[in-house]
Amino acid sequence: MSERKLRISFIGTGVMGGPMAGHLAKAGHDLTVYNRTRSKADAWVAANGGKAASTPAEAAKDADVVLTCVGNDDDLAQVTLGRDGAFRAMGKGALFIDHTTVSARIARQLSVEAEGLGLHSVDAPVSGGQSGAEAGTLSIMCGGTKAAFAAAEPVMRAYAARMVHIGGPGAGQTTKMVNQIAIAGVIQGLSEALRFAQASRLDTDKVFEAVSGGAAASWQMLNRWGTMAKDEFDFGFAVDWMRKDLGLAIEEARVNGATLPVASLVDQFYADVQKLGNGRRDTSSLVTRLPK
Repeated sequence: MSERKLRISFIGTGVMGGPMAGHLAKAGHDLTVYNRTRSKADAWVAANGGKAASTPAEAAKDADVVLTCVGNDDDLAQVTLGRDGAFRAMGKGALFIDHTTVSARIARQLSVEAEGLGLHSVDAPVSGGQSGAEAGTLSIMCGGTKAAFAAAEPVMRAYAARMVHIGGPGAGQTTKMVNQIAIAGVIQGLSEALRFAQASRLDTDKVFEAVSGGAAASWQMLNRWGTMAKDEFDFGFAVDWMRKDLGLAIEEARVNGATLPVASLVDQFYADVQKLGNGRRDTSSLVTRLPK
């Protein structure tokens, strides 16, 4: 689909959506953006070109592709199904791609709504954070029909290094839950390991050198050990968002029967971090609830 110049609407120009939309503009597509805070949309246009719309429906009118990257289920429902929602303005055959991390329930609902309107729909949450969005190296987990994914893949290639079609509607969102469950346990283990090293009065740089090349290594260790040791947390994926994501996973587990003892425990640990005033800090600030 991206072999030709497309008319693209991007709804949500925040820390993730803004850079992703920017890559699409750089790829030569015609962009119309919408953001609930109009000044953010105007700032994006000033930096990237294109135009800003006053409503999601206005942004989506005549678009070949509509993408969303907003906050939560309610935000997504409003910009798609609301009175001025994008689905009201999209024409038959258009493609809808949602990059928000939301519940599998709303992803399935939007798929049904889209099918009834003759639209293609893909739930496509991302991993890689703000740095991945800016670098165009995101990993994307996709749910939807094979035809919808085939249409979406060349569009997403502008800002993604990896795109995997997991299965039907909602499969992308449940896979993102898998991702967050795994990360939560790793960060808690890393936090305990760092505090143990500090309590033992070890040189944490030397410890990292010794263990980061073996079985204990992880993306979190390679990218966060040093900053955690220095109490630096003003970057990356916020605790508030991680709590939202873990809440979605715990809710879905009640439906599918999975047991999440560690994820549930770490979710409560993150609640402690929020009480410490660190809700907007990186998820690695989990270590702050452990005494040095």
